[in-house]
Amino acid sequence: MKNVIHTEHAPAAIGPYSQALAFQNLVFTSGQLPLDPTTMAFPEGGIKEQAYQSLANLKAVLEQAGAGTDTVLKTTCFLANMEDFVAFNEVYTEVFGTEAAPARSCVQAARLPKDALVEVEAIAFIK
Repeated sequence: MKNVIHTEHAPAAIGPYSQALAFQNLVFTSGQLPLDPTTMAFPEGGIKEQAYQSLANLKAVLEQAGAGTDTVLKTTCFLANMEDFVAFNEVYTEVFGTEAAPARSCVQAARLPKDALVEVEAIAFIK
């Protein structure tokens, strides 16, 4: 049976989806936009500030499910502009490191919801 995961420490869904679903010992997150969960606004700045916020939101959802950034198996990262790849990687590396980092796909999207610069989703195991 699947379990719906929800936390107030990440933005509420802005459509017909859950922040995440858990099934057995796996959690599947929806893409996390760089929205501040309190204001529902993007942080000021550029790709780095938005990447930090997206990854903070992802971490909050994972922790609500009983997982964490250390249990992430796979991420899918969407960038509005592939020229932000290097700057995004700097932030991503701070969160996931380089040793045993999750498997990852990183693609440029034609347009992200609310014109975000980044969105990140993950599959992780529950501790």
